[in-house]
Amino acid sequence: MQVETSSSKYSAKHYPDTIRSWKKEGNYFSFYTSETILEVRVISDKIIRFRYASDGTFQRDFSYATSDTLEESPIDFGIKEWEENFEIYTNCIKVLIARDNLRVTITDLTGKVINEDEMGFHWQHYLQKGGKIVYCSKLIHEGEVFYGLGDKPTELNLRGKRLENYGTDAYGFQKDTDPLYRNIPFYYGLHAGIGYGIFFDNTFRTIFDFGKEREDVCSFWARGGEMNYYFIYGPDLMEVAEQYTRITGTPELPPIWTLGYHQCRWSYYPEKKVRDIAAEFRKRQIPCDVIYLDIDYMDGFRCFTWNKEYFPDPVGMIRDLAAEGFKVVVIIDPGIKVDQDYSIYQEGIKNNYFCKRADGALMEGDVWPGKCVFPDFTNPEVRDWWAGLFKGLAEVGVRGVWNDMNEPAVFEMGTFPEDVRHDYDGEEVSHRKAHNIYGHLMSKATSAGLKRYLMPNRPFVITRSCYAGAQRWSSVWTGDNVSSWEHLWLAAVQCQRLSVSGISFTGSDIGGFIGEPDGELYTRWIQLASFHPLMRTHSASNETGFNQEPWSFGEEYEAVVKKFISLRYQLLPYFYTTFWQYAQHGTPMIRPLAFVAQHEEETLDCSHEFMFGDSLLISHVNEAGMKEKDVYLPKGKWYNYWTDQVSTGGQHVTVPTPLEEMPLFVKAGAIIPFYPVMQYTGEQKLEEMILEAYYADTITKSTLYEDAGDHYGYKNGQYNVIRFKQQSSANQFWLKKQYYVNYETSYTRFRIKVHGLPFTPVQILGDGQAIGSFTVHPETKVLEFVADKGIEEIIIK
Repeated sequence: MQVETSSSKYSAKHYPDTIRSWKKEGNYFSFYTSETILEVRVISDKIIRFRYASDGTFQRDFSYATSDTLEESPIDFGIKEWEENFEIYTNCIKVLIARDNLRVTITDLTGKVINEDEMGFHWQHYLQKGGKIVYCSKLIHEGEVFYGLGDKPTELNLRGKRLENYGTDAYGFQKDTDPLYRNIPFYYGLHAGIGYGIFFDNTFRTIFDFGKEREDVCSFWARGGEMNYYFIYGPDLMEVAEQYTRITGTPELPPIWTLGYHQCRWSYYPEKKVRDIAAEFRKRQIPCDVIYLDIDYMDGFRCFTWNKEYFPDPVGMIRDLAAEGFKVVVIIDPGIKVDQDYSIYQEGIKNNYFCKRADGALMEGDVWPGKCVFPDFTNPEVRDWWAGLFKGLAEVGVRGVWNDMNEPAVFEMGTFPEDVRHDYDGEEVSHRKAHNIYGHLMSKATSAGLKRYLMPNRPFVITRSCYAGAQRWSSVWTGDNVSSWEHLWLAAVQCQRLSVSGISFTGSDIGGFIGEPDGELYTRWIQLASFHPLMRTHSASNETGFNQEPWSFGEEYEAVVKKFISLRYQLLPYFYTTFWQYAQHGTPMIRPLAFVAQHEEETLDCSHEFMFGDSLLISHVNEAGMKEKDVYLPKGKWYNYWTDQVSTGGQHVTVPTPLEEMPLFVKAGAIIPFYPVMQYTGEQKLEEMILEAYYADTITKSTLYEDAGDHYGYKNGQYNVIRFKQQSSANQFWLKKQYYVNYETSYTRFRIKVHGLPFTPVQILGDGQAIGSFTVHPETKVLEFVADKGIEEIIIK
């Protein structure tokens, strides 16, 4: 007989035993064993929260991820007692809790298993660090695939992977590098056409194993904190995505200029260089809205200062750039230079705003300014102070802020030691618990400051590190990538993964931050990035002297780059509408094919193509010299954007890929709104909106959303929503429009272009009245006519 020693007792894993009692309070159900409590909270018919107290006492119920606007709205729920388990039911699912060990099985109403515990919840004393390591293990179903987890640089399907969340400055990361910058503990499962999600809201270092250790078991655990997770039922993956964003919050609408093209490098200075870059864009008529200033704009890299030698008159420079349609975004890092003559350092020291080590010494480390101290953004007083520091930048005319180095990154040390202490909104914890939300709260405070001082304009923030829910106030980019074809592929995968992880406002450093792309790679990257919500070229060209602007690779490549950036600007009303859908409902802007066709096996492992919004399918060119590409089209009819050739979905098609094109398809039945080409948003007073209508013989719906593009009038109802319904036949095109109109646009008419009509048109009626003038272009066969904006019904015979 083995005698259990004290050390083996504490190093062993522990499991719940038999349920001894239970109670119901409102939408909470609590189950008690000899040591463990399981709290089940019914948030909606499809969202269930599971929370475990291993020693009978719950920790503080507090989250930096969840939205303050999350409403608990179960329609009908209750509990039944059976001999072997308890059954909590809603209108959509059943949650079975085993009496003998708290193991959970979740089924649909027919009894089909959606998600099932293997060992379920268990825990282990963390002898080295204190507290407990909390685990949960679940069975993997046959053919099950997994998605999500933020910016992981690996295949879209995570089956067979083990991955970790611990924000890391991963300079020059490669495929399968882990962990990276962001910490999004949320994943999807899909099997037999049934989709679900699990959000493990724990800010400690978290690990997810999708069948790597044991091929039939999925497990997740944290080295501290509680086992606290949300189960989200679909069964459609898109609905899971929307419900997850309901939990963690939807964004405000950004200023529309942020959806234009951004130009950045490390670094544009002095002032003359910035002005020259801006002038070159306008001279070459390549659209651009944003120019960034990296760390060299500061005085000795001191945050919230200006280098008077490089930028003697920032107010004048920014004013002149604004007159040419440019907005300026500046970088701000968390490291505050140790300098007795630096007012921000003095204020932080005086008010005890900087992080300290366990013995009370300041947390000091080297970053760009040299020796630095670091604000404790987990302290609400510090966040308010930090927000106030943006007054000066806003008064100068800065329109956005770029938060970098906030994993936090520290030279030589990598990051903060684990003994650093944090306020954690009144809890007082070590860096083990605060690490994954440090950059998250820095960007939150930054956004609050910009919103305070830019009002009535909307703020723009881009951050390198964050936690779940950062979409409420910030955009992200994929970090310090490399100029390579592999990284072009990674950019496509990472942006898809971030989008379905709640953070749609994302992009990559076009062309690669590290190294020098050739013209082909840069051009193909521009093509991909034209269909990412954030479109920014950024490079470490201070290291090589290489210029990475759209004209840097010669006339042949410049022409193609200009073509795609111009197309981006034409599509801005479609992009803005897609962002509105995201802001309203949490709908991902970028959608992997598995999320729009989860019942088609070909989509489950497809990572090189995706949908942007409801109607555009993109399959980027990710190999040098590629002359053609096989593209999978989901079921339905699809138009080749460049040729109008119609293909039937549910199969692969081979598409030519000359340099000036990439595979781009439009879903049949779509109504795509277009602007005329502009050099920057708002350059021209819009006289007409172009609608590209694609014929379909099925009923289809499309949407156009409009508002001022900045300011907050839209929150008071000052916006338009135009819903299109197309219901056509072999000899008639029928388009119906429904309006919610409370914003006055400058344009009064639509220029409508109808693609793919299967008949020769002889008459067009607008609300029953003949529209006398129309054109059928002889080469493309596209029908074109102009109609008053207020017409509600158009019939083409």
